[in-house]
Amino acid sequence: MPVEAAVAAGTMEITVSKAELLRELTATQGVVERKTTIPILSNYLFEAGGDRLSLTATDLDLSLRTSCNAKVKKEGSCTIPARKLHDYVKLLPDADITIKLLENHWVSIRCGRSNTKMVGMAKSNFPSLPAFPTAGVVKIPAQVLRGLITRTGFAISNEESRYTLNGALMLLKPESITMVATDGHRLAHCERAGEKFEGVSGELKTLVPKKAMDEMKTLLDSTDAEEVEFAKDESTLFFRIGSRLLTSRQLTGQFPNFEAVLPKDNSKIVPLNADELNAAILRVAQFADERSRAVRMKLEKGELKISASSTESGESEDSIEAPYTGDPLTIGFNAAYLVDFLKAAGSSEVRLELKDPQSAGQLRPAEGDDYKYRYIVMPMRI
Repeated sequence: MPVEAAVAAGTMEITVSKAELLRELTATQGVVERKTTIPILSNYLFEAGGDRLSLTATDLDLSLRTSCNAKVKKEGSCTIPARKLHDYVKLLPDADITIKLLENHWVSIRCGRSNTKMVGMAKSNFPSLPAFPTAGVVKIPAQVLRGLITRTGFAISNEESRYTLNGALMLLKPESITMVATDGHRLAHCERAGEKFEGVSGELKTLVPKKAMDEMKTLLDSTDAEEVEFAKDESTLFFRIGSRLLTSRQLTGQFPNFEAVLPKDNSKIVPLNADELNAAILRVAQFADERSRAVRMKLEKGELKISASSTESGESEDSIEAPYTGDPLTIGFNAAYLVDFLKAAGSSEVRLELKDPQSAGQLRPAEGDDYKYRYIVMPMRI
């Protein structure tokens, strides 16, 4: 019986190791729609051919295709409820799992002495996915991309209404890559120079949606792939990481002119111990107003005082050493925004750069690492 006829007849039978299958099921969980009105999106598409099983999950905006080794007895495809399969496979013993397509889209799963049948759906309902472009592929070092996402992803807006802010701007030039994210209250800007990007001329601008950034971060955290292959067509972004392909719908619209908000003359520059600053902010923020999360920072000779107060909880003040000799300056910031930066910077010393109480403050790591990283925060009235 030729393969085409076997597939048409709706057969599929494979054996796969639990560890390998579980690794790929876990990798795709972030993409599967939990609350969907389209039932097929809660399912994986399984496709078996050669000696591979390929798995696809999609929520229509984002999709992830991955694969693992399999003994393919009969080539074919099926769809299986994703959440249920993941939860079930996790509980199986560490042994080989045999997956077989039955009548009416049911799927049999056997492992050791466990035997389960799950209710699948017709494969024809599963959305078709765009193919990876053959031209215009740019190779980005995996750990560089991971570093950029770590330093900027948290500043992306969660507000649905601010559509163009629901992603980060990725700027590729022949010898550098920059990522910028903002929610209108703060902006993270990170550049990595000294890279070589073949095939990039001028400036290649791409808006990467937040969900794609989060998913990519998860994939990059667990990969040993050296590079990410990036490409795009009119409507879709493609990121290939090892044997995994992440595709995302492009965000349309204009990203704000971020260069206009980068501070030019913040002349009051104070190096601070990052751990001490973080600890002091966390302590004081317990007593900040719950809505605004505002803390007051007062620069005086030799120290930075951090304080907060609210009628509900009381007041708190902490101070840390600061080599500052200028006039006193008091400014308010959202504590959560400062803590986000300190966590992402991963630096033992940071520089706080201020101009006056009404102007945006800038933070950056004090020691020169391989990334040119700056973080701009709008002040708050306190």
